[in-house]
Amino acid sequence: MSEALSISPTEKMIARKEGPIGWIIFNNPERRNAVSVDMWEAIPRILDDYESDEAIRVIVLRGAGEKAFVSGADISQFEKMRASAADTRAYDQKVEAATTRISECMKPTIAMVYGWCMGGGVSIAMSCDLRLVAEGGRFGVPAAKLGVGYQPHALKKLLDVVGPSFTKEIFFTARPFSAEEALAMGWINRVVPVEQLDALVRDYAETIGGNAPLTIRAVKQSVKELLKNSKEQDLSSAIKMVEACFGSEDYVEGRRAFMEKRKPEFKGR
Repeated sequence: MSEALSISPTEKMIARKEGPIGWIIFNNPERRNAVSVDMWEAIPRILDDYESDEAIRVIVLRGAGEKAFVSGADISQFEKMRASAADTRAYDQKVEAATTRISECMKPTIAMVYGWCMGGGVSIAMSCDLRLVAEGGRFGVPAAKLGVGYQPHALKKLLDVVGPSFTKEIFFTARPFSAEEALAMGWINRVVPVEQLDALVRDYAETIGGNAPLTIRAVKQSVKELLKNSKEQDLSSAIKMVEACFGSEDYVEGRRAFMEKRKPEFKGR
């Protein structure tokens, strides 16, 4: 990997570009990569850089080491940062800005999960497009053990993926779920042995990165709109992206590559 970039304002967030992959690494291993305020604030800035870089086709989020993806928000800051209702609103706005930026990123995002993925870590992982997990992974939202309330928008990300019954079970029990349980719920996409996760993520990233960016972008927008209430949907935006695919250089390249029996070289335009 290349050296860490200077786009992150905190050493607790490592940003690296490696070919078509933009890495975002939560670097707080002494707290199992719990996310502090400065880390939440760094996420949109890193994504802004990756989204504007045409060389980056896929963004992978992971925790430092193999003990945890993100164990949650840094609870040691709650006494000061969430001491009152006003403080809590200000803190939650930072969290929402970060997770919304991930979910609305126009480039595909992958959560690469080793070990613990709890609370705020679940919010981050659910904001990604795909979740690829090593055996031994643990998922859960311990809000009911802390007396923490979850905003509806944060619940909806989980609800859209696992449905109402599993969402209630996850929150009501506040217990950790194994990777195998999470897979059965549809909470995650794949589970592999620990030693195979790196290869799986790189394979997915290279495969996705080699496909047509405009097609992927159109699918992301369509899925986003179709998950909304029918009265709130703006399918026109997705339709415009679909039409842009057929008017693109990439569509010409894709057809020619197919006829010439070669791998296409998509440019995203």
